[in-house]
Amino acid sequence: MRPTRAVLLVVATALTPALLFTAPAFANGSSAPVTTTVATVSDTPVDEMSEDELRAAIAAILADEGSGRGVVREANEALNGTADDMRAFLKTGYRLAQAEDDRVAIARILHVATQNNNKRVIEEANELLDNNSPEEMRAWMETGYRLAQAEDDAVYIARMLADPNISDALRAAANAALDDGSPEALRHFREVGQYIAQNSPGARTVS
Repeated sequence: MRPTRAVLLVVATALTPALLFTAPAFANGSSAPVTTTVATVSDTPVDEMSEDELRAAIAAILADEGSGRGVVREANEALNGTADDMRAFLKTGYRLAQAEDDRVAIARILHVATQNNNKRVIEEANELLDNNSPEEMRAWMETGYRLAQAEDDAVYIARMLADPNISDALRAAANAALDDGSPEALRHFREVGQYIAQNSPGARTVS
């Protein structure tokens, strides 16, 4: 394992409770790119923004619940600086700070995926950390993670159905999740639905 990877995993493990609030929500993606955030505040190009417009654009980023620690830190530093500092943040600093937050979030996801033997998530997370591309990490956090997790969840459910001794209630719930096929339905079954079915009359626990 690369030294930087080991450090990320240690940090991610320590910060997991905090990251649960800063990582993108599974169901609906993450915060918008900086260009979209700025556009909601002003149609003026960043280089032509007044100081008030710059502050408003950065304030919108800080108000986004999806902004991670790195983004919040850099945004506040920019607000405490000059107009040029704020422009530099909106043009390049936000992207780099978001990449920092994404790396930590992906390391946290990798830690959990390794514990749960989610092979597709493990494979893609490792590849992203190796490539270290801000654009690739952001795209994965917005859409790729959801799809990779769905693939792992479908495999988990299929393996459960291969057990001939599972209860009728659990089999029905598992099949319903697969028939639905959406990442949200698969995730819900694995996190919640299977335990409800297991606690129904006549059900037994499946390891």
